[in-house]
Amino acid sequence: MIEILLNKYNIDKKNVVMLLDNMLDNNIDFGDIYFQSKEQEIWILENKIIKKGIYFFDEGVGIRAIKNISTSFSYTNSITLTNLTNSIDTVCKMLSSIKRGNIISKQGHLHIENMYTSCNLIQDSYIEKKLYILNYIDSLARSQDYRVIDVHAVLTCEYEKILIGSTDSTILSNDSRPLIYVNIEVMVEQNSKREKGFHGGGGRFKITDFLKKQNDNQMLIELWTKEAVRIALVRLFARISPAGSFPVILGPGWPGILFHEAVGHGLEGDFIRKKTSIFTKKIGQQVASNLCTIVDNGILYGNRGSINIDDEGIPGKYNILIKDGILKSFLQDKLNAHIMCQKSTGNGRRESYAHLPMPRMTNTYLLAGLDKHADIIDSVDYGIYAVNFSGGQVDITSGNFVFSTLEAYLVKNGKIIYPLKGATLIGSGTEVMKSISMVGNNLQMASGLGDCEKNGQTVPVNVGQPTIKIDQLTISGTY
Repeated sequence: MIEILLNKYNIDKKNVVMLLDNMLDNNIDFGDIYFQSKEQEIWILENKIIKKGIYFFDEGVGIRAIKNISTSFSYTNSITLTNLTNSIDTVCKMLSSIKRGNIISKQGHLHIENMYTSCNLIQDSYIEKKLYILNYIDSLARSQDYRVIDVHAVLTCEYEKILIGSTDSTILSNDSRPLIYVNIEVMVEQNSKREKGFHGGGGRFKITDFLKKQNDNQMLIELWTKEAVRIALVRLFARISPAGSFPVILGPGWPGILFHEAVGHGLEGDFIRKKTSIFTKKIGQQVASNLCTIVDNGILYGNRGSINIDDEGIPGKYNILIKDGILKSFLQDKLNAHIMCQKSTGNGRRESYAHLPMPRMTNTYLLAGLDKHADIIDSVDYGIYAVNFSGGQVDITSGNFVFSTLEAYLVKNGKIIYPLKGATLIGSGTEVMKSISMVGNNLQMASGLGDCEKNGQTVPVNVGQPTIKIDQLTISGTY
């Protein structure tokens, strides 16, 4: 694939190596060249009609130089050897007045097998399948209940190829990254009251995987469509949430976004290095209940946040962040790891060739425990069961968060009583982690719709968790 990427630009491996050598000749500590080619298709269904089909293509190169802890960066979508040479001269000259630091030393990389080379989603032969998926979602949703009055679905297919050369590596690294996902929105109406339900999913796999029967003999798009209808119908009968401080149960899967936001970001190396994270200087300390083990897993096959290599050429990894409540490690890219005298954890990610890499999560989740889901529900005398979130905010420095629920229920005497609306969870990530008293044995990853935004850059991620019980959490609602 390296030759295919470079030949179209009349560039070969030797040219890239020469460019990297030129960077070192300019007395920088580290440099890299990031080639990216990306295709995207978006198909939109509204009012029983596929109204739009959008095609997007972009390619370019980002060039970075580092000297001491200063960084210069340039990018171009005019890919010629002359342009790349001029860009390298520019980024190196920008650092000419800075005193040299420590060179990031050479490191050999193991050969990484590309898990997704056969998953190119942008092919004419797939168009009929894409249209079939959207039409199937519409007809299935409408057949589920007479109260369904509108269906909106968006199918997105992406195929990205990258090539990375860096002054610290003995090889050029490359990766193929397919990504397919569908967003489903269903509107229902009863007695002039309308509500919406949202669901969908996707990952790094083939279009045909959407149509494969799962363990319950249903296709993925069938499961997701029925779930969107179910959520909309539940919301029709939701009552106003009580307010106060209660035990809270978080369901499996998507509620793991709470740990992504309130814990995961605080473990990213740039926040740690700048000492703006609540987890700074807490390695080896108890930061959560001893029932909690949280990992960031970039090699979880097929998941939305999975990578063969990160955007600096480091292989994706399984990183244990918190084990039995003890903080074990941070998420690192090359620059922050180098400054902190650590190693990259394979979490250097960037939105595109026009952006600098930084420490980012991939697939972040809480590992399963020993408790049964039914026992966790049964343990609550009066509280809230939050199945799904619609959005939230977190302060990295303090760990304080606010999350709005999309689907929640009142629990009374160990029984789920009725659905709630307007329930907002308010608390501190560290306090929540320490007050987890039960962890289910039903780990589930979210279906695959999550994106993470940081410093203006968006990358695909995924989250997950089993059912958990938080002994006490503030709920904003109404009395």
